[in-house]
Amino acid sequence: MTDKNLQKKQAAEAALQYINPNMIVGLGTGSTVSYFLEALAKADINIVGVTTSQVTSQHCAELNIPIVDIDEVDHIDVTVDGADEVDTYLNGIKGGGAALLMEKIVAKNSNENIWIVDESKVHATLGSFPLPIEVIPYGNGQLFRQFTDRGFFPKLRRQANGDPLVTDAGHYIIDCHLNNINNPYALAEYLEGQVGVVEHGLFLNICDRVIIGGETVTIKERQKTNTEQV
Repeated sequence: MTDKNLQKKQAAEAALQYINPNMIVGLGTGSTVSYFLEALAKADINIVGVTTSQVTSQHCAELNIPIVDIDEVDHIDVTVDGADEVDTYLNGIKGGGAALLMEKIVAKNSNENIWIVDESKVHATLGSFPLPIEVIPYGNGQLFRQFTDRGFFPKLRRQANGDPLVTDAGHYIIDCHLNNINNPYALAEYLEGQVGVVEHGLFLNICDRVIIGGETVTIKERQKTNTEQV
């Protein structure tokens, strides 16, 4: 096991301390979450899961973790998910696994969100990981040109055979190579105002706690503003 995979496993196993019997648990997508699912199954904690992708649903079936559709529950106690990048304010970029829309829906309906990451995912500012933007297929070329004109250096995500990658919800993903996002809130507001954009991979003021694997597992909690506490 590589150091990075070991850190993912450490973070995943540390997240179990926040899982109690009879919880409704949001289950994210990605390699780090796979370690969490395996640890969860081994711990044999009686929970019900709400998944964020077909891939996670399949993994849960293999591990005999019970799941329900998100519309069958009135709340989600806690969601455990990975992140492609996390900054010092616990804002992040997600969507490397093409599940950002469902991940954000589950996150927004969760009482608490925990991200599990290895040390390489933590940076002072966001942008080194390409920002995924989920768009409808119709008119995606118009958005692509618009993003190009704004200097976003977009690239349509494709499958190995060259066809556009299609998300579980039937959309395309345009990855924008920004390098450094100085004002993620302004960028999020701009993207949310564009017709044809379904969702973006900026997850702002969502993560409550990040668990970072490493020589020593580090747990950081986001300090909520007065506005968020109201």
